[in-house]
Amino acid sequence: MMRPVHSREEYLALRNGGRQMEYMRRIRAGEERLKSELVQMNYSCLPNDDGTLKGSKRMSTTVGMDIDHLTAEEMPAVRERILDKKDELGLKMLEESARGGGYHLVFARKPELSQEENLKWASNLLGVAYDAQAKDITRVFFTTTEAELLYLDDGLFAIDEAVSTEQVDTVIQCDSLISLPTPTYDAYAKYNGIPFTEIIAKYWELYNGGKVPTVGDRNALTFELAVTIRSICGYDLEQLMQVIPNYWAAPDGTCTQDDMDEYQKTIENALKEPRKGMPYRLKQVLQALKSQAGIKACGGTMTTPPPMPKKLPPLIKLLTKNVPWYYKPAVASAVFPALGAHLHGVKFRYWDNVEHEATFMNLLVGRQSIGKGSIKKPIDYIMEDIKQRDQPNREREAEWKRKNPPGKQKKDPRPADICIQMLIDNLTDAVFNQRIVDVNNNGERYIFTIVDEVEALKKVTSKCSVDEVGLLIRKAFDNSLAGQERVGADSVSGIAPLRWNFNASTTPPNARKFFYKMVNDGTVGRLDVATIIRNDDDDDEPPIQGIYDEQFAAELKPYIDRLEAANGLIECPQAKKLSLDIRIENKEAAKLFESEAYRVLSYRANVISWLKGMLLYVAHGYRWDRTIADFVRWSEQYNLWCKMLYFGDQLEKELREEVEIQRRSGPKNLLRLLPDEFTREQYMLMRQQQGRQGDGDSALRQWQTRGHLVYDEVSRRYCKTEQFKQKYANL
Repeated sequence: MMRPVHSREEYLALRNGGRQMEYMRRIRAGEERLKSELVQMNYSCLPNDDGTLKGSKRMSTTVGMDIDHLTAEEMPAVRERILDKKDELGLKMLEESARGGGYHLVFARKPELSQEENLKWASNLLGVAYDAQAKDITRVFFTTTEAELLYLDDGLFAIDEAVSTEQVDTVIQCDSLISLPTPTYDAYAKYNGIPFTEIIAKYWELYNGGKVPTVGDRNALTFELAVTIRSICGYDLEQLMQVIPNYWAAPDGTCTQDDMDEYQKTIENALKEPRKGMPYRLKQVLQALKSQAGIKACGGTMTTPPPMPKKLPPLIKLLTKNVPWYYKPAVASAVFPALGAHLHGVKFRYWDNVEHEATFMNLLVGRQSIGKGSIKKPIDYIMEDIKQRDQPNREREAEWKRKNPPGKQKKDPRPADICIQMLIDNLTDAVFNQRIVDVNNNGERYIFTIVDEVEALKKVTSKCSVDEVGLLIRKAFDNSLAGQERVGADSVSGIAPLRWNFNASTTPPNARKFFYKMVNDGTVGRLDVATIIRNDDDDDEPPIQGIYDEQFAAELKPYIDRLEAANGLIECPQAKKLSLDIRIENKEAAKLFESEAYRVLSYRANVISWLKGMLLYVAHGYRWDRTIADFVRWSEQYNLWCKMLYFGDQLEKELREEVEIQRRSGPKNLLRLLPDEFTREQYMLMRQQQGRQGDGDSALRQWQTRGHLVYDEVSRRYCKTEQFKQKYANL
């Protein structure tokens, strides 16, 4: 929304406000696509012939000049030259550009010269070329922070006394440029911090295909809009006219008296409708905007995920080198379940001192025929050594079965060293449980599954149910005990920690349908979600894969060998510090964007990205560097962005409903709200949902002392005692 900036204080607040500082840090670290998220300033306003341009009634008194493509050696000399000639130039502002390597400067306009002539004059004076594209209103400057501001003259904000104060000032801050359709329209009005412009734009997106009213439908559509939003405008005519655009007005903002009367009469009629509280449509609009806020908290937009770091860790660079750029984020996420399957007997200690293993369950969500198969080749090469190890074990198992058919009176002992890690997607409970026990007894290894469609995961056990898949995901993430106990001579018996990594793909509708009941029970939070985003322009380009060959396998082998050789408890101070920093940043972002779903999902997203960092730390020879740190940061935000995109709406809604139910029912016994077995993470989440403060350790100790709880060291879970369950069974 194009508007004036009136003072130094307001100007500096814009430069330092919002997420300007965070964006600048990340842009300088290589995330150049975040540049578009910065505040934008226009210093070179050129009105139309009729004296109007998107709300502007006069030419600006300044000209903005972009000096780009300077080397590090050239920059100090150019800066000094500009500052030395500031008086002759009429310098008003000088800043470093967002990506570095250049400057933005603003100088007093010479009114007798055209825009381009002004730029040429300044260029000759300074002896430096200007960006020839920066000539008109459409070319704004992406503003940096106060730290990059080198010079600022208060004359930038001075108002020409000869010009009406109602006219737009010299400096314009704009996110998008729109005209003001009526004299009463207030483009800056907000409801609970959300601009009405965003509320109305989202309303048209949801209920009119993104189109605004026009001749033929503007009466009906404006009436419906007014009925929808009147409850948050105090049922007040004047306020509604301040926030609802006049769709009868001409493009230049002019409006006849008859059209103005029709516009006002339409809103008055909407106010006469019976009042029924907040309409369903308005609730949906506000919820959609809240979910968008959670997506923005991840550093992306509604259509663009957080950009990958330009410089990747060598292993990730190798694994993604053979796919087009729009597949790289998906591949960079999808390779970790297979990589993790090479670690055995390895544990990592998180910042809260809880030990984790390399559990990765990747869900790739993308529309049909978008290229989800791009992940397969890298995974095939990663798993090749395990596949080769599995083959003789499969043959030995088949031979043992042939010699010991069901019903044989005296069976030969099944070889204890049989270990098969790669699973097909059509198993029975007995086979699945046998594999769990075998990999545990042979070095605490991982079983691994890859399926083309997430529905196929239902076939890994005999139950073939979505609920069973959700239970397995929750157990696998925590490496909880799984298996079965049978008494029959031919039955498979055994219980062991569930170590199961998998890759699954699906479409957005199927993802939401499959995990519908698992968005708010911790299942989705345990997944590493990725996606593939291709623009329409990309669709015209057939994706060309690179060549996977022996050279690729040879380059990959040292990393796989290091993972296979690792053992025991591994710690990395840099990774621990980074995960603590991310935790604090996520907490602040959740507050800033008021997204409860972001806050809830961020806990395990941090754990997953930290585990990726630990795996890369091992794979690179126990070396930590900036590329790994940047990748961990990006991976955490990318995972969160994908989850918020596909599951954020539902989770925000369910969390809000939970709070509403708790508010109506009053305080409850916290322990009774928890399941019979729960982890510390579940306990902390429940405390936060109940508005409890502190770490809660004293409450846990008290419950154990009173005999309400016991702690299972194997599963790392708290279990309610029978005494406690019987006491509250009938309450």
